[in-house]
Amino acid sequence: MNQFEQNLERYADLIVQVGLNIQKDQVLWVNAPISAYEFVRKISVKAYEIGAKNVMVDYYDEELKKIRLEKSTEEGLSSFPTWKAKGQVEMAKENVAVLSLAAPNPSLLKGVDPKRTAILNRVSAEGMKEFNSYISGGKISWLIAAIPTKEWALSVFPSLEEDEAYDKLWANIFYTTRVDRENPVELWKEHIATMTEKANYLNDQDFRKLYYKAPGTDLSIELHPKTKWICAEFTNDKGTKFVPNLPTEEVFTIPVKNGVNGVVTSTKPLNYSGNLLENFTLTFENGKVVDFQAEQGYETLKNLLETDEGASFLGEVALVPHDSPISNTGIVFNNTLYDENASCHIALGNALSICVEDGKSMTEEQLKEIGYNSSITHVDFMIGSAEMDIDGEREDGTILPIFRKGNWAF
Repeated sequence: MNQFEQNLERYADLIVQVGLNIQKDQVLWVNAPISAYEFVRKISVKAYEIGAKNVMVDYYDEELKKIRLEKSTEEGLSSFPTWKAKGQVEMAKENVAVLSLAAPNPSLLKGVDPKRTAILNRVSAEGMKEFNSYISGGKISWLIAAIPTKEWALSVFPSLEEDEAYDKLWANIFYTTRVDRENPVELWKEHIATMTEKANYLNDQDFRKLYYKAPGTDLSIELHPKTKWICAEFTNDKGTKFVPNLPTEEVFTIPVKNGVNGVVTSTKPLNYSGNLLENFTLTFENGKVVDFQAEQGYETLKNLLETDEGASFLGEVALVPHDSPISNTGIVFNNTLYDENASCHIALGNALSICVEDGKSMTEEQLKEIGYNSSITHVDFMIGSAEMDIDGEREDGTILPIFRKGNWAF
């Protein structure tokens, strides 16, 4: 077995053992592009070897999405297969583990009318709302991981030949997920322990406000006493730990919906539904985006903010040190899974009930009372840099440094 194949095997092991932490007799549902079929077979072997009851695979073709957006009637774009959503909810109730494999083409929908894309996104999000509550609440084990496409690789390394760019992107995926080293599963356990220490410190300080300062950013974010900081190791309703993003470097919580004020500027491109948004700025007043600008992707950003009432409020606040494996590559991946783990980020849209004490058992009305934002969308975008300082304010008014020059200050 050559080094590439060995890394690929380790990557599949990491996904099954650490990411999803598949349990004996559990069903695994895989959502993957058709180009990923060989890797999906490896995942299936690994899952069955540790006792999975069944591996079910849903393949999709991104090109068909583009064809639909270009050729379908508006009525056709507005239709959604409710039978499929009901089936997924049924699987969630049976404790299915969900793997979403991303193999993106960042420029796939370039030139497609953003309004038509917005219709499709909104209809899909509404149709999947019940199932997505199992995801956002961490009720079931789920994971997003990525494998390269040549289109994605060329967007990251445009000066290279196609095959060289593809190989280099694989090498960086192996590096950032730590599978190019011995015993990656153990390395991940150590990494999660380190992130957990950071989350515990932030919870011990019981901060009520965060203050962000950086070029183009002057932002304050209010936090509620019932919210908590966590790292990306969740525990599902069966008591099984899982890691929903590979790679991950973040410690995060949720803001008070109406407690965000100031200006924030993106520091990396955002690939949203096949369209790139670059160099955009949002202005918040009492939590809501009241003004925005974008050098690229203005209409796409406008449609995102108009998805529903909650789309123009924040649902997540995440801290990521500038000195971390993904950031240290110096690469802009044009993919949120990677770029959000190279930079502090915030998210427009739905909040995560897993970040609320007893949040899984609270009603929508109870969550609303603590400033929880509800939306059918959740979109992370990157705001961190080596120039960002973040302070935390305790309830008694004491202010402590959290980040200095883009890195942890404690």
